[in-house]
Amino acid sequence: MSRINGGLKLFAGTANRHLAERISQHLGAPLGDLTVSRFSDGECYVKYLESVRGVDAYVIQPTCPPVDTNLVELLILMDALRRASAASITAVVPYYGYARQEKKDAPREPITAKLVADVLTAAGANRIMTMDLHAGAIQGFFNIPVDHLTSIPAISNYFKEKNLENTVVVSTDEGRVKTVRQVSSRLNAPIAVGYKFHPTHQKTEMTHLAGDVRGKIPIIVEDIVTTGGSINECVDALLEYGCKPEIYIAATHGVLTEPAFARLNRPEIKEVVVTDTIPAPPDGRLPNLKVLSVAPLFAEAILCVHEDRSIRSLFD
Repeated sequence: MSRINGGLKLFAGTANRHLAERISQHLGAPLGDLTVSRFSDGECYVKYLESVRGVDAYVIQPTCPPVDTNLVELLILMDALRRASAASITAVVPYYGYARQEKKDAPREPITAKLVADVLTAAGANRIMTMDLHAGAIQGFFNIPVDHLTSIPAISNYFKEKNLENTVVVSTDEGRVKTVRQVSSRLNAPIAVGYKFHPTHQKTEMTHLAGDVRGKIPIIVEDIVTTGGSINECVDALLEYGCKPEIYIAATHGVLTEPAFARLNRPEIKEVVVTDTIPAPPDGRLPNLKVLSVAPLFAEAILCVHEDRSIRSLFD
């Protein structure tokens, strides 16, 4: 049964159709009819097959790999809605690509997260809905409303239900301590912090670990797992400091590029928990993978925004 009073339409890009369908099911509202295809040279073609005039349109499209392809598709989807007279356009971007380029760490570098924010707005977005940005400050890159959801309650509840004893929640770097502490407080567990640096591009080394992990079951909490390099370094450090060889990894976004499958498929890692902001890899690539769905959370957020209600309760 539909929970929508009218005036709202959901549309899905091709980046994560499965998540869009689950959001649609929770709302009891069908996905809008459109076609997305590619010309022989790879250019994207979009056409909406129903009227969108005057509607409150929500386009569900994470900018996950292939990032540039999915980002351009999102821009074209919004441009078509704007030109077809949609009353408002919300870009539902569960995973925001380029979020790790949010500041200049060296001369002559771009701030790509800001560039993407500008381009999304120029394409027609009136609102952004996303989850667990790599840097919360990215919200300030927009001059339109940003609904910044989090998977912390879902991940915390998952580990609560496992009833693990003698756990410690681990942050792989000091910059994530505030976020990781939210998980530790929900689990009533102590926290440990890894300290690392990047000697070269895409290379991570952990220097030391602060906190008592001896004899404990670690839960490493991250926002993104891509190559698994930082996680691998952290696992080695935890084992060196005497933790139990029963380590859990929890991350909102499982980007999981090729090196991650070998690095995370080791006997000391009991489980890798991610959400479905990004499509899961094929079965068997990572046997210890567990995927939690954030579709109910996005569905509730869309409904609240459409009905002009606060989304504060979704953070509890």
